Amino acid sequence: MELFANDLSIHEQFHDIASFQAALEQLMIMRGTARRFARELHCHRAMLNCNPIQTMSMQQAIANIPVESQRRSAMAWLTRGGPFWDEIRQHGGDDWLECRGKIVTDTAVGEAAYRTMHGVESSLVSVRPSEWEFSPVEVTWVLSDEGLEDRQTSVDNWLDVAKLEIRLQATAPPIQSWDELHDVSTRSFLSLTFSNDWIEPLRGIPFAKNSADRFMALLNVLELLTQAFDNNGRRTLKGHRLYQTYFTGDRAWFTDSSESEKHEFRNELTFRHPDDAGMSLFCTWHGKVSRLTLRLHYSWSGRAGDPAFIVYAGPKISRR
Repeated sequence: MELFANDLSIHEQFHDIASFQAALEQLMIMRGTARRFARELHCHRAMLNCNPIQTMSMQQAIANIPVESQRRSAMAWLTRGGPFWDEIRQHGGDDWLECRGKIVTDTAVGEAAYRTMHGVESSLVSVRPSEWEFSPVEVTWVLSDEGLEDRQTSVDNWLDVAKLEIRLQATAPPIQSWDELHDVSTRSFLSLTFSNDWIEPLRGIPFAKNSADRFMALLNVLELLTQAFDNNGRRTLKGHRLYQTYFTGDRAWFTDSSESEKHEFRNELTFRHPDDAGMSLFCTWHGKVSRLTLRLHYSWSGRAGDPAFIVYAGPKISRR
């Protein structure tokens, strides 16, 4: 489960430094609780520009907290420690995300919702008092302007340390190695067929949790797409939506290799068949992992009932 500090929950609601200090202390305690369970509370670098008090930015308000240790820990998190979700954001500035009639694009609410919609469980952590003392947070990804059906999701919003700790205790630990990515993937995505060595190309690369999360999201899309057929073998409305969202447009998650790449890298794009040692698969379709420029190559006919083979996770093969 990914956790995001809700920047929208800081909106000039504090009347003095003392009340702000108490709220910030609770937020930092929740961050510490997350870290005890090997989780991080992601923040946005722009959180320093939020105004907790009408006449003060976050940075100015923190500077006025009388306890030096609290000042130092908060500033270290917001300026150096992070992690900063805006550096690894998954939703774009042109994605129309809204909550209760308000646009939440470019906010932690939008990012948490977008990741949840794409198979990465994400939650918010908000300060109190604020206008965000409710859970779950319902978010709509407006796609009607693109001729698609709007998507909705619910995101948990944590306000209480004890409740967050109970939830973290019940949540599976985060993936922390490529071997764990292999084990969790093969255990979770039963509609996909993995070759024995699909993850080998990653072993020489330092583990990156965000890349592992992206691989999981890509595999989740493929899993859902292989299941999105009716009893007559026709793709369902959900299947069409998945295809339009992830396989078309400039920001498609999955693309085919170019004709020049297919010719120049034909040998590299040819893999052993997972189920038949005497056969091979020419796998030019791939999912993209921007961080570290990684790729997930697979083979699937796109027809109901046909197996989808996952054959490669590693650096971009056609990299020159």
